[in-house]
Amino acid sequence: MEDIVIELKNVHKAFGSRKILKGMNLQVRRGETMVILGPSGTGKSVSLKHITGLLEPDAGECFIFGKKISGVHEKDKSALRAKMGVLFQSGALINWLSVYENVALPLREHKLAYGAELDKIVMQKLKWLDLIPAKDTLPSNISGGMKKRAGLARALTTNPEIVLYDEPTSGLDPVMSNVINELVIRMKKELGLTSVVVTHDMSSAYMIADRISFIYEGQVILCGTVDEIRNSSNPLIQQFIHGRTTGPMILDHSE
Repeated sequence: MEDIVIELKNVHKAFGSRKILKGMNLQVRRGETMVILGPSGTGKSVSLKHITGLLEPDAGECFIFGKKISGVHEKDKSALRAKMGVLFQSGALINWLSVYENVALPLREHKLAYGAELDKIVMQKLKWLDLIPAKDTLPSNISGGMKKRAGLARALTTNPEIVLYDEPTSGLDPVMSNVINELVIRMKKELGLTSVVVTHDMSSAYMIADRISFIYEGQVILCGTVDEIRNSSNPLIQQFIHGRTTGPMILDHSE
């Protein structure tokens, strides 16, 4: 039996009268990079928030390493969250803290390291992501690509087993997008991380994915390899991956 580290089972979620997830099923295997694709407003970011336990499903269950993260005590959620790192779309750096202090923040907040040990961990992550020259710089004075790398360094300080990415190449030029893509691949190879990547960037999806889950109207309508997605006969998927404005897909500009 395959080692499933993330599982959403028949998850439903609505906000008021608007139903977002309508029976979401997702399984992510240990050490793989799962890319989640789909049009805006179809539940990609909401799915990530269920994985982290930030949202509770209206129905269905969410599991991390076989343990429920939905409907459990906050202490149990925190223990599972400790195994995850998150790279937010903007990098979500704190503007008045230097790059070094941003990366050190999870260690300080959770009292995981102090003094020389903390400094050693932070400098290792900064070096690994080629951020040493920017360590004393404020986020407002670094590029978008460096902000993403700093956010990634911060996500890695607690040595997570799972990393979740929300639009990691959004707002970046093609060269810097490939730098981020190569980092995702490198972390899988060198650190054995399990990754879930929400993206609209097809070139990025094709480059990094082991499997792709295509979500439409709150459900996975196909999960498969890059070739299986690329060669799918489903007109919804073909419309999306080729960016066609005509087809069966109902366009929605909210997320």
